[in-house]
Amino acid sequence: MSKSTIRLEAIDPIEIYGAANKNLEALCSYFPELKAVARGCEIILDGKDEDIEKFTAKLKLLIERRQHKMNITPYDVEDLFENEDKPDRFRLCGDSVIVHGNDGKPIKARNRTQEEMVKAYFENDLVFAVGPAGTGKTYIAIALAVRALKNREIKRIILTRPAVEAGERLGFLPGDLKDKLDPYLQPLYDALGDMIPPKRLQEFMAEGTIQIAPLAYMRGRTLDRACVILDEAQNTNLGQLKMFLTRMGCDAKFIVTGDASQIDLPNKKDSGLLRGIELTRNIKGIKTITFRTEDIVRHPLVTKIVKAFEKGETAE
Repeated sequence: MSKSTIRLEAIDPIEIYGAANKNLEALCSYFPELKAVARGCEIILDGKDEDIEKFTAKLKLLIERRQHKMNITPYDVEDLFENEDKPDRFRLCGDSVIVHGNDGKPIKARNRTQEEMVKAYFENDLVFAVGPAGTGKTYIAIALAVRALKNREIKRIILTRPAVEAGERLGFLPGDLKDKLDPYLQPLYDALGDMIPPKRLQEFMAEGTIQIAPLAYMRGRTLDRACVILDEAQNTNLGQLKMFLTRMGCDAKFIVTGDASQIDLPNKKDSGLLRGIELTRNIKGIKTITFRTEDIVRHPLVTKIVKAFEKGETAE
C-alpha cells in the first residue's frame, strides 16, 4: 500500500471534480480499493501502486479533455474507461477524417476555414459558422454530429431550421409534421444520407435518435447530451436565436450556421444572427468561424456568381 498526492495546477478543481464532486466520484467508482480524498487543489490517494498509477493516468486524460470541452461530466469519465483502447476521439487534426460516407469515402475538412471549424467544435460547446452558400458549413456540422453519435459522445442529433417561407405556421400544409418540413430541410436530409445508410437513418428517425423539427418547436425544451444544429440562422430574429441558444443542456454541442447575405425575412434588419454573434463574442466556450467566397467548395462558377452578386449589391 502506498500514498500519493496529486496537485491540480492552473485549473479550477471544480472543473474536474464536477458539481458536488460527481466527476471525481465517478472516477473513484472504477477503483473500489483506492481511497481518494480531495482537498482544494490536491487529491490524496491511498492504495495499491497499480491503482494509484492508473488513477493518475486517467485523471491526466480527464484534465486534457477539459482543454477540448467546455464542461466535463460523469459521461466523460465513463468514456475514458469504455474506450480506453481507442485514440482520443476529442481531437482531430485538420487532415484527419471526420467520418466515412456510405460509399467509404472519407469526409474531412477541404480547406483551412473548415479545419478551423472542426477545431472550434472540439474546443467549444457553441460554434457559429457564417459565410456564403457553398462553403460546406452545414455539411461539416452534420459530419461532426454524425461522428459524435457513432462514437457515443452524444445520444441524439437534433436539426432545426426556420421555415421562413411558411412563416413558421405550417398547419395549413397537408401531411404530418415531417411532410410539412421536408421541403425546407432537404439539404439536411441530403447530408445525412451521405453519411448514414438509408435503413439505419430511418431507424434513427423513428426512434428519435435523429430529430428534425422547426425552430418554433424548440421552445421549452432542454437538450442534454445532444448535438444540435440550427441551419439558415440568418432567418431568425434576435429573440428566436436567444430562445434556441438557451435550450442548451448538459454535455450538449450547438452549431449555428448562416449566411447574412441570404436573409429571407420581410425586413432584413430583423435578422438576429450577426447581433447575436456580437453579443456573445466574449463568452468562453463560444467561437465564431467566418467563411469567405474563397472557401466555396461547389462548382467553380459558384464562387464567381457569389462575387458578382456581392459586387452588384455593394454598388446599389
